[in-house]
Amino acid sequence: MNGEDYGRLAYLLLLLVAVGGWAMVEFRNRMGQALRMGTAWGLIFIGIMAGYGLWSDVRTDIMPVQRMTEGGVIEVPRAEDGHYYLTLSINGQAVPFLADTGASNMVLSRDDAMRLGIDPESLLYLGEASTANGIVRTARVTLPLVELGPFRNEEFTAYVNDGEMDGSLLGMDYLGQFRIEIAGNRMILRE
Repeated sequence: MNGEDYGRLAYLLLLLVAVGGWAMVEFRNRMGQALRMGTAWGLIFIGIMAGYGLWSDVRTDIMPVQRMTEGGVIEVPRAEDGHYYLTLSINGQAVPFLADTGASNMVLSRDDAMRLGIDPESLLYLGEASTANGIVRTARVTLPLVELGPFRNEEFTAYVNDGEMDGSLLGMDYLGQFRIEIAGNRMILRE
């Protein structure tokens, strides 16, 4: 333990003594009530910790994810916001995309480009794209390996958007390699 750890430990002990002292003074003639309240708060704390631990299991129900079916078919459930989201592996890194059949190209947000080791500041923004937010500058990049389940694309052309984007878009230059079907609340991709 270093000096900072000792300082934190001392702070926590001081806080424990202060709260414990207050509880002793406040409930000196009502220890049964103090134990009941302490137990209730302890159970609330345990419940919050259990909920936090289960979040990874619950969030797939809130934000459904794609799945592969037999025969190499990919089923993508519609999210609560009405859109379809796919997660592709780019050079082994998982990148979430909004499936956008109105977009021509695969467009990476600046944040996703940085996660993939692409420095947006070093790119030449020679292209332009017309978006809902107006005209934005784009830079062409080549992704060595793009994977969606068993489907692999090497040396795939994508674009980095110089404007603000909440996430990356998966356009028709990628989606066009599949037969796309919308059935119920699912987008189905077949080769």
